[in-house]
Amino acid sequence: MAIMRAPKTNGFLQDLAQFEVEVSSMNKMNLTVTINGTAYAVEVEKTGESASPLAKKSIPAPSVAMPVSVSKESIIEPTPTISDGDTKISAPMPGKVNKINVKAGDTVHTGDLLLILEAMKMMNEIASPVNGTIKSVNVQAGDSVKPGQILILLSV
Repeated sequence: MAIMRAPKTNGFLQDLAQFEVEVSSMNKMNLTVTINGTAYAVEVEKTGESASPLAKKSIPAPSVAMPVSVSKESIIEPTPTISDGDTKISAPMPGKVNKINVKAGDTVHTGDLLLILEAMKMMNEIASPVNGTIKSVNVQAGDSVKPGQILILLSV
């Protein structure tokens, strides 16, 4: 993984824009290059003698450690502690948490709006199925969630 900085050119890049670049697969003249998390298949065309003097020189590898990017999907979230009598409020579908209306310690009643989950451009209201107290809120606004992921724990 390498961090590359590119100066502003033709108005397309921001001043000293930063890119994370990784070449993950080389097969003769085909490469897989990942730039800022997006993979590209690159085919190298052999045109004869190189016009660039840099192509003939060896460039030493940097001697400093480079930062590694970790996607949010690769982080394993801790499972909340569930006690007897707790009610799990799980994501019914994949989506993005748009708004959270409660916090730990709040008292809620059946039907109270707990949070809004955005899925396929629709706002889905997630309501409390029982009376209880919010034990924990396990997501934040803006988080992407998977079906079955525990969003909130209620103590009854």
